[in-house]
Amino acid sequence: MKKNTMKKLMALACAGVMALSLAACGGNGQTGSAGNETGADGVKIGVLQYAPHPSLDNCYEGVLKGLEAAGYVDGQNGVSIEFQNANGNAADGDMMAKTMASSCDMLIAIATPAAMSCYAAAKDDGVPVIYAAASDPIGSGLAKDLENPQTGASGTKDALNLEGQMQMIRALLPEADTIGILYTTSEPNSLAHLKTFQELAPNYGFTIEAVGITNESEVASGAATLVAKGVDCVNNFTDNNVVNNLSTLLHATDAAGIPVFGSEEEQVRNGCVAAESLDYVTLGEETGRMAAAVLSGEADIMTLPVAVVAETSPVYSAANLEKFGITLPGEYSGALNLDA
Repeated sequence: MKKNTMKKLMALACAGVMALSLAACGGNGQTGSAGNETGADGVKIGVLQYAPHPSLDNCYEGVLKGLEAAGYVDGQNGVSIEFQNANGNAADGDMMAKTMASSCDMLIAIATPAAMSCYAAAKDDGVPVIYAAASDPIGSGLAKDLENPQTGASGTKDALNLEGQMQMIRALLPEADTIGILYTTSEPNSLAHLKTFQELAPNYGFTIEAVGITNESEVASGAATLVAKGVDCVNNFTDNNVVNNLSTLLHATDAAGIPVFGSEEEQVRNGCVAAESLDYVTLGEETGRMAAAVLSGEADIMTLPVAVVAETSPVYSAANLEKFGITLPGEYSGALNLDA
C-alpha cells in the first residue's frame, strides 16, 4: 500500500478509536465514527461508475448512504469524494481509474468493468478497491476466493436469481419455447449469467438463442437478429452495454410484439414486462459499509470477504403485461406492480 494511503487509513482508524473513547468517557456526549474524525490529512475516495443507467445510479445512491452511515460524507470532516462516470466506455474508465488511483486513498467501483479498471490501476500502488455489483469476482480476476479475496479488492457480488427468473418466464409465457439473450462478449458477468441460463433452460422446456455483441453500436443489429430468429421473448441480465441501451433493444422487440424480461426493477420501469429483481440501493449500501470498514481499520482489504447479495423479489408492470396480452398468473399475485 502507498505510504500516504497507509498513513491516512491509520490516522482514520486511530481517530475513530479516540472518538469512541471520548464518547465512552462522556467527553461531549456524542458518539463517534471513523469518518467524523479524519485526522489532519483527511481522506479522499474516488468513485468510478461504468455507465449512467438506473441500476448503477441506484448503486451509487446506496454507496453514499452506506458511507454516510459510518460518518464519511463528502465535504465534511476532511472527507472528499470524487465521482467519475465512464459512460460505458472501458478505455475512458481505464484512464479515469488511473487518474484517481494516483490521488485517492480508496477507489470504489460500480459494475464489473469499472471494478476491473480500478483494480488494474490501483493494485501496484496498494490502493484498496471496493466494488459494487460485480457478478463474477473470481472470473473477473478481482478475487481469488469469495471468503478470502487476497487481491487488495473486495466488495459486493450481485447474484441474480436466474432460476427464479426462468420460473417466472415459464409461468407468464406457458407456451414459449425460445428465450433470446443479447449480451456483450467482453463482460465477464454476462458470460457467467449466460452459461448458467443455458444450463437451466432444458429443465423448463426452453432453448436459448444468444447473440453476442461487442459495443453499443451493435445493440440495434443484435436486437434485429433476435427478432429475425423468431424468439418468443428476450431476457436481460445486468449487461451494462445492453442495459445502457435498453431503449434500442425495446424499440425492436416492441415492434415485433416480443416481451422483454429484466433483471431488476428499473428495467421494468423502463419497458420490460417483469423481473425477479435485486435491490441495487441495498447492494450499494452494503458496499458503502464495507468501504467504511476498510477506511476505519475495522477490516483488512486483503481478507474482507465478498458480500453476496442474493435476495430478490418479483416485480412487474401491469401496463407492459397488458401490451403483450400476458395475464399475471395466480402464483405471482403478491408481486409488486411498479405501475401502482
